[in-house]
Amino acid sequence: MPATSAPDPIEVFVWLDPSLPSKLREPVSRLIAGSDGRYVLVEGAGEAQIRIEPQPEQPLSHWVYAVVAAFPTIEDEITLEELQARWTGSNEVEGLLITERSYALLRKGFGVDAGEAPDLVEGEDLLQLAWALPGRLSVLPFEELEPRWKVLRLGGQSPIENSFEPESYPLIIPFGLSGPQSLVDEFAAQIDWPSTNRDPERLTVVVMTGVTALTRATAWQMERRGVLYPAEAIGDWLRNADVTHISNEVSFWSGCHFPDPVQEGLKFCSDEDYFPLLELIGVDVVELTGNHNKDFGAEPFLATLELYHEAGWLTFGGGEDLADAIQPAVVEHNGNRIAFIGCNQPGPRYAWATETSPGAAPCSEQRLLEATERLSVEGVLPIFTFQWSELARPSEAQREAFLAAAQAGAVIVSGSQAHQPQPMAFQDGAFIHYGLGNLFFDQMQSLALRQQFIDRHVIYDGRHISTELLTSMLENYAQPRPMEPAERAELLAEIFEQSGW
Repeated sequence: MPATSAPDPIEVFVWLDPSLPSKLREPVSRLIAGSDGRYVLVEGAGEAQIRIEPQPEQPLSHWVYAVVAAFPTIEDEITLEELQARWTGSNEVEGLLITERSYALLRKGFGVDAGEAPDLVEGEDLLQLAWALPGRLSVLPFEELEPRWKVLRLGGQSPIENSFEPESYPLIIPFGLSGPQSLVDEFAAQIDWPSTNRDPERLTVVVMTGVTALTRATAWQMERRGVLYPAEAIGDWLRNADVTHISNEVSFWSGCHFPDPVQEGLKFCSDEDYFPLLELIGVDVVELTGNHNKDFGAEPFLATLELYHEAGWLTFGGGEDLADAIQPAVVEHNGNRIAFIGCNQPGPRYAWATETSPGAAPCSEQRLLEATERLSVEGVLPIFTFQWSELARPSEAQREAFLAAAQAGAVIVSGSQAHQPQPMAFQDGAFIHYGLGNLFFDQMQSLALRQQFIDRHVIYDGRHISTELLTSMLENYAQPRPMEPAERAELLAEIFEQSGW
């Protein structure tokens, strides 16, 4: 008689590996609960006919993990060997703070037990403990990221970047099924699993910048070295974002005088020939809260507004009149909806829009906070920007205003006015940066005026999940360059201390 295979059992025992992420565990639990007894969950792998585990015989989903530390961490990168050293306790380095699930995952992924048992932490306590123990790292699945974590590059790769290359990243773990093929095929046909926890089609990178003013010595250098000179060293940072914000405080004007690098007056304009610089860096959204946009009257302001719109850019924080100035600029990208709202607090009065004249939105407009709250309720992520009085450190009034924007629902509150970097805070679920410093502006009188932040915010699946602080240093009155490691460490340490971290 011909050989026949044994029939499939009536009951199929299923085991779930402890490291299985919740977004994979929950669909399995629902499938088992609704199977009318076909599938039975068991506690031990040895009892199971189907094992749902990492590194399976049949991968169904690939899960991205990130190496993280508390946000006020100066370290930016770690190698796989250094991460393994923290796991094994070798080289006298600090160990890892991890949850039980991450511990189970790393045991299987690294193929060795920890030299000393790492500190196992309940998930809800992990972030608080990481902030209390500077220098301690953790490993999290991508979907558990939030802005109070800093994501470290691992072997030069970071899952929060658009340039992320999964094939060369060591912390991507396959999950799936192991067991007899017929049972595995039957189960796989019924399970509703995502293929990954990091879908690039759900990711949006927003870059926020500080003061741009293409005038005085910056413009003079552009005349000497070329219009595109300011962006030569950091242009890729701006172009590689999905949404690039710029706060241009000076209007373009065909009648603008040739730049004077030692100009004493504070009446500014930019030659229209400088506009290609903004095109080069990939601007998407222009903030108009600056207090120099009407230095030469309404005509240059309105002409500049037309230039922006002809280029296909959105504008906010200013407009043709007050009603236009307070309108949010809403961006939709990869399923994420982001609204930019901004205002000018210090004036001067002639810079503000009125019912019949163009200009910046005054911060006294209560409708700005009302719009922020409404957008937040609608599932839009508001980014609120302020043009505040120029101070080296945020005043109490500034802190209160930024907090009010966060309480209204803004996920990011950013100070566009500062000519030097200011502290940060996390309040009411929002990331607050009181001032980023200049981007393209000629101030080089002190180290603080040369230092700059470019904030790179990462939105995923409708959530703000991470902020990366890019740092640059102004050279030749016109060109920012990426900071050297020692310069960056010095700035971060100073700002983190000012932030109370």
